[in-house]
Amino acid sequence: MRERRDKCADALLPVSLSRCPVIHHLQALLREGDVLHGDSLRDRATSFWDARPMQAMCLVRPRSTAEVSAVVRLCHEAHQRVVVLGGLTGTVAGAMADASTVALSLERMNAIEELDPVGGTCIVQAGITLQRVEEALAKSALYLPLDLGARGSCTIGGTVATNAGGINVLRYGMMRHLVLGLEAVMADGTVLSTMNAMQKNNAGYDLKQLFIGTEGTLGVVTRVVLRLFPRTLSRQSALVAFADFDAVIAFLNSLRRDLGGTLSAFEVMWDSYFTQQTLAGRQRSPFQQRYPFCALVEAEGAQPAEDEQRFQRLLEAALAAGVLADAVVPKSEHERQQLWEIRENLEPVLQADPVYLYDVSLPIRDMAAYVRDVERALRQCWPDSRCFVMGHIADGNVHLFVQPQQAGTTLAQCDEMVYSPLIALGGSVSAEHGIGFAKKPWLLRTRSEAELALMRSLKRLLDPRGILNPGCVIDV
Repeated sequence: MRERRDKCADALLPVSLSRCPVIHHLQALLREGDVLHGDSLRDRATSFWDARPMQAMCLVRPRSTAEVSAVVRLCHEAHQRVVVLGGLTGTVAGAMADASTVALSLERMNAIEELDPVGGTCIVQAGITLQRVEEALAKSALYLPLDLGARGSCTIGGTVATNAGGINVLRYGMMRHLVLGLEAVMADGTVLSTMNAMQKNNAGYDLKQLFIGTEGTLGVVTRVVLRLFPRTLSRQSALVAFADFDAVIAFLNSLRRDLGGTLSAFEVMWDSYFTQQTLAGRQRSPFQQRYPFCALVEAEGAQPAEDEQRFQRLLEAALAAGVLADAVVPKSEHERQQLWEIRENLEPVLQADPVYLYDVSLPIRDMAAYVRDVERALRQCWPDSRCFVMGHIADGNVHLFVQPQQAGTTLAQCDEMVYSPLIALGGSVSAEHGIGFAKKPWLLRTRSEAELALMRSLKRLLDPRGILNPGCVIDV
């Protein structure tokens, strides 16, 4: 052990004063196999969306917060840029390493350290995947309500860094609402521990917020105290159809009012999306005709019989009043999963080259008109284009998948048509996916100069040498 500490001390010399490259210092700092470079990186994809081999000076895989601290301190002293990796499922190019950067992955820090069933908390290491947390809690009376399509790959650290959303936001909030405390390594290697386990703690600044949603630019999240919730005892589901968007809003408002806070999902699919998902050879539509809008609705409660009766009464009343044009209630968990497959299996809308993905938010009242305006602009520019739309809606979130179906198109052209209308509506170019590099130009157009100035000041204060995810989100 003394030999390892001696190596670490030598490795922490500033590279400018050392004869060895950064990789050699990192190899001396960590164990054999914890630093990958050259041919050993070829089996690593750039991301979930890009199958090309990862481009990085090296990939570092520490096993503890102490090792993360040592790695980051070394890179700080060396003025060496570091790109922090999560599950690589992000859609905004927020974790893109290149040959000049050290890629830092916490994949070997993937343990559940503590479960407190009384306090309703769970302490996990940042490299654990969301699905592993869900599976570990499956037999307990508690669960983590965060749910994403990328659950099998995305890491808890990544969901914290991007403030992930998902289908349960309208009831439980974004990821920042599920984080009670965390531990992070700052740009100079200092370990900041705010491992609070209480919902109430107003003792000074809430420092954990500096690392939630800031995409690894202000520090590296290493451990997290998660807020858990009692596992629900009942679930009611339905796929419902609407004649217009006014009916969508009316039904959403009635569910919010009459379900007593048990509404957990309200996933709306425009006809474009629903029809594409249910073409022959894919999921079968349970409806006999097409409708302008469909929604997957779920409520979760604690009184199965009473909850079921209340849910059925609301559906019947909405059908009788003409708010709903049709409704299908699954009779088994298998049928429920088939309905969710229509919403969650994105392959049908991604089968084009190119296809541009969008994640925006705006006031619910403006959604229908906004989508019509975007579709009109797309057709005028690219007559054969297709636009598939769906969203969580109740939290203001809409997703668009644009297929130009025309040669010579660019993402920048499409961005202009999708993002420009949001400015007048007070919307956001990123509801839950972050900014990364892909949306940086639009951040400058949608946030005030005062906001941008404060972001830059925080970056300069917490990362004065600009080594953490440099250029991501905002330039300083």
